[in-house]
Formats: sequence, structure tokens, C-alpha cells
Amino acid sequence: MPAQELKLLFAGPMGAGKTTAIRTISDIVPVSTEAANIDRAQHGKAETTVGLDYGETLLDGGERLRLYGLPGQTRFEFMWKIVMKGALGMILLLDNSRDDAVAQMEIYLDAFEELARNSSMVIGVGRCSEGSTRIHDYTQALQTRGLCLPVFAVDVRKRDDVLLLLEALLQQIEAYETI
Repeated sequence: MPAQELKLLFAGPMGAGKTTAIRTISDIVPVSTEAANIDRAQHGKAETTVGLDYGETLLDGGERLRLYGLPGQTRFEFMWKIVMKGALGMILLLDNSRDDAVAQMEIYLDAFEELARNSSMVIGVGRCSEGSTRIHDYTQALQTRGLCLPVFAVDVRKRDDVLLLLEALLQQIEAYETI
């Protein structure tokens, strides 16, 4: 029996760590479409994803995870819809150092409502020591929307943290499929 291949997305605002997360866990050299950031008002980083990032990782059970990182700016929302086709789930990454981190989460919950409602989404919050927003604030906003999704404090530069997000997402997907 051939190994199963799963398409998973990494989404979130610019600077949340999508490219870094994929680089952290990919078994291949990731494909990246980084370009000069012309929207310094939104984020001060020098480069940003303008198409998508792509990486792969192989799980112990033989499943191949195809990892797609979406551009963070809403002006690339058309790409979100294209890349979302066929995806089983999504890791939503957020930057807690931003004052509007919960509002940013809401934008992605609206855009990917089907994945959120199907419990095919987990949320990773980076830079938790920065900013005044707490993990509880994210979970409370989710509960207000009638959603129960796992929220983790993570450092996407750490392989174990990104693997924790993947494991939680795969468990969410498996649990939903057995309902």
C-alpha cells in the first residue's frame, strides 16, 4: 500500500513565522517565494512571502506531509483560496508581540472558516513573552465564535514546537474523520 500524502497549510499574518516553521521541519530544502517587503507599515521585516512556501516531512508511519505556507498579507488572499484546495488542515500562526494579534486571528478564522469549523486547525502563538495578550485571550475569542481549537505557545525555530503543532493538527483531523 502506498504511503499516504497529506496537504497541510501554514497561515497567519506577515512575520508570524510560517516560512521559519516550514524550514524548521522540512526534510527537503523548502521552496520559498520571498521578495522584498514593500509594506513596511504592516511589518518591518526585509522580506516576505509573495506566493507560497513549500516543504515536506515524512512521519514515522510513512505519511508524507506536504507543507504549504501562505503569504500573510490580505492582498494575497486570492492565493489562500487557490492553495487551500485539497488541504486537510491548517496551522494558524500568530505573533503575540502585535497589539492586534487576536484581531489578526479573527481575519484568518473568517477566511478559513470551513477548516476551523471542521476542527482541522490548530493555533500556534509565538513571541508569548512579548505583548499583553495571554493564551486565555485567544481561547476566549475562539469560544465566543463557538470554536474549540487547540492553542499553543510556540517558538517556530524549535523543531519540537512545530512537531507539537503538527501532531495536534493530525489528531484533530483524525478525531473529526471518526465522527
